[in-house]
Amino acid sequence: MGMSMPQSCFGYPLSIFFIVVNEFCERFSYYGMRALLILYFRLFIGWNDNLSTAIYHTFVALCYLTPILGALIADSWLGKFKTIVSLSIVYTIGQAVMAVSSINDLTDFDHDGTPNSMPVHVALSMVGLALIALGTGGIKPCVSAFGGDQFEEGQEKQRNRFFSIFYLAINAGSLLSTIITPMLRVQQCGIHSTQACYPLAFGVPAALMAVSLIVFVMGSRMYKKLKPQGNVMAKVVKCIGFAIKNRFRHRNKKFPKREHWLDWAKEKYDERLICQIKMVTRVMFLYIPLPMFWALFDQQGSRWTLQATTMNGQIGLLKIQPDQMQTINAILIVIMVPIMDALVYPLIAKCGLNFTSLRKMTVGMFLASMAFVAAAIVQVEIDKTLPVFPKGNEVQVKVLNIGDNSMSVSFPGTTVTLDQMSQTHEFLTFDIDKLTSINISSAGSPATPVTYNFEQGHRHTLLVWGPSHYRVVKDGLNQKPEKGENGVRFVNTFDESFNVTMDGKVYTDVTSHNASAYQFFPSGAKSFVVHSPEISPQCKNNFTSSSLEFGSAFTYVITRKEDGCPDLKIFEDISPNTINMALQIPQYFLITCGEVVFSVTGLEFSYSQAPSNMKSVLQAGWLLTVAVGNIIVLIVAGAGQFSEQWAEYVLFAGLLLVVCVIFAIMARFYTYINPAEVEAQFDMDEKKKYPGKDSLYPKLDTYVQTQM
Repeated sequence: MGMSMPQSCFGYPLSIFFIVVNEFCERFSYYGMRALLILYFRLFIGWNDNLSTAIYHTFVALCYLTPILGALIADSWLGKFKTIVSLSIVYTIGQAVMAVSSINDLTDFDHDGTPNSMPVHVALSMVGLALIALGTGGIKPCVSAFGGDQFEEGQEKQRNRFFSIFYLAINAGSLLSTIITPMLRVQQCGIHSTQACYPLAFGVPAALMAVSLIVFVMGSRMYKKLKPQGNVMAKVVKCIGFAIKNRFRHRNKKFPKREHWLDWAKEKYDERLICQIKMVTRVMFLYIPLPMFWALFDQQGSRWTLQATTMNGQIGLLKIQPDQMQTINAILIVIMVPIMDALVYPLIAKCGLNFTSLRKMTVGMFLASMAFVAAAIVQVEIDKTLPVFPKGNEVQVKVLNIGDNSMSVSFPGTTVTLDQMSQTHEFLTFDIDKLTSINISSAGSPATPVTYNFEQGHRHTLLVWGPSHYRVVKDGLNQKPEKGENGVRFVNTFDESFNVTMDGKVYTDVTSHNASAYQFFPSGAKSFVVHSPEISPQCKNNFTSSSLEFGSAFTYVITRKEDGCPDLKIFEDISPNTINMALQIPQYFLITCGEVVFSVTGLEFSYSQAPSNMKSVLQAGWLLTVAVGNIIVLIVAGAGQFSEQWAEYVLFAGLLLVVCVIFAIMARFYTYINPAEVEAQFDMDEKKKYPGKDSLYPKLDTYVQTQM
């Protein structure tokens, strides 16, 4: 070879290390930005949950659709190296624009801490996101394929290992950034007014993206850069179109059948191109069932996190918030990839089983489907502990006696008697049509009827404090508190209204003998202060709540002691979550093992089965299955409203199992090819046809489905 041999290290081309570091920085940058996005939309721009979620999902889907653009630019026009460099520049600019859009003082002319023209910030952040989607999507298929290009013939084993290391870098980047970026957000900064530091939190990813670009360019001298080979995609589309048209023209019986439908393009296109397209279409056909895997995989962030909000996050000494459970996936990947590569695969090979790429992917799908069975089992356990909330036209009522005497309340079919400062053990459930009369009575006084329009599907509290004194309060909580937080409301038994400040949140104007609305707090003990003109200066007016856990709700009744000072009585409305979050670990473990055997193998399979001039295009096809998976989730979640969450999990598990079986059958009929050998064969034939003329096509690396 005339070229200087690429420098190597541990049997790998040295250039690989630059590519892996580049990918680590890029993923850190991307996931760090993505972790903030929802909060940025909600808290800085001030959109509601639904709009924020919709924009967020649209952005994620875009990031997986743009790879097709990047692949086309790389394979047909600029080549992989130049594409990565130029789109990384676009990407860095996008990240910088995002950081600028979150600078409060940019339009805060009167220095009051809120921007004066929000549209400027919205427009900037949308431009930033569009550039980021173009950048991250555009370089995605190129970076992995470019890494694969660095290996010589006979380095298949190292190349397979490279795709594992590459995947490890992706997850190490995402793991670190999901831990670090939220820490940056809680810092305070600002020129005229200090607040949550979004510019810093967005700025760090931007800086890392710049680092990533610099690292990549530094390795420039060492890379093996293959020339792009004309506009491949246009040729492919034209060739397929011609084949179909030609086949349609000759649909008469008198024309002989051809072996493959693409062979109808022979009149116009050369054998080599047709052969290459056949390779691609065969792989693309295998991809059809794959989005179902991603549909399940991407629910970790949504459905599983919601499941965690109904669980107890106290694991040993650690307190875990529901949205931190997702990091388990990244942690497990960083552990599992090396274990799979160094232990599991060699063991399987020792047992004499040929664990081919497609078999690995089938196993991966099976594991993901089992993960959802595990999730369904956990859900059934959770459902047993959840309180029963009113459904349809039911109403629920509980009675809370805040007076000094014992009271009796009669409902249709049942009567409850309560001592002073006590409540019914649970909510009583009635059909709204049957709840005709409620009467309050106490010893020696006539009964008082309760008149109130109860709202169906809601819980109500009946406060009583005298034979003819009552008030019905609509609770407004007909589900467990969100995000595993705890609801607290105050009941005032004083004669005048008061304010309460608890952990930075204010309950204003809680009127006499009335209940405030609920406010929500994370776990832990909270201190609160009661402000009222009726409390004399020598009384203590600051209290500490009971230690809050996860997903509970309480009513705090402020009463008077003998000496006229305030006292606190606590009543439980919704009991805290009891099922431990650690029970989610098995499902995370299963889906992560599935991801390791499915995703790493998929990257490597897409590379190995693609002809030399279409490697990025197939990587993009692989990423497209992720985008379609995201879209499936949006459709299924929107269309199928299941009354039971576990049923939805079982449905998904069943769907993936069916898809898994179909895929196994398709894989059975797939024959592994070695694109480089096929292309070398064409080179030989050409040499025979035109002796003395050098090959038109550069010779490329060979590939063998390795037996490890």
